[in-house]
Amino acid sequence: MSVQLPIEAKDIQKLIPHRYPFMLLDRITAFESGVSLTALKNVSMNEPQFTGHFPDFPVMPGVLIIEAMAQACGALAILTEGGRNPDEIYFFAGIDNARFKRQVIPGDQLVFEIKLLQSKRGIGKFTAQAFVGDELAVEAEIMCAKRKV
Repeated sequence: MSVQLPIEAKDIQKLIPHRYPFMLLDRITAFESGVSLTALKNVSMNEPQFTGHFPDFPVMPGVLIIEAMAQACGALAILTEGGRNPDEIYFFAGIDNARFKRQVIPGDQLVFEIKLLQSKRGIGKFTAQAFVGDELAVEAEIMCAKRKV
């Protein structure tokens, strides 16, 4: 599978099965097979979570940032393997050492820096960081597992 960068949202949908409102990646800007991936999420006031998550002070829920990082981890695994079969899905399998350092608000752009630590028998362990500008917003270790559906 040849990887042409950047990978836009419509092509990310060919990698991961998520769709609006739960597809949380807008673009993949860098990829090194078996090593790393960089992806973007533009945070917009128009997103459904902001109608109910602190409506007077809209803050992106931390669980959605973690989910976006897990989607980026899955994309790294799928691209590294050269794609995925229609009967395969990469599930979020675990999280360790999650830390929230900065609030993320509408107008911010999240930049996800993902690194593959190890991969065995369809289970990958990754370090994931989310930045807004030069500021670290969230960091975690994430596991994803490939399963037949």
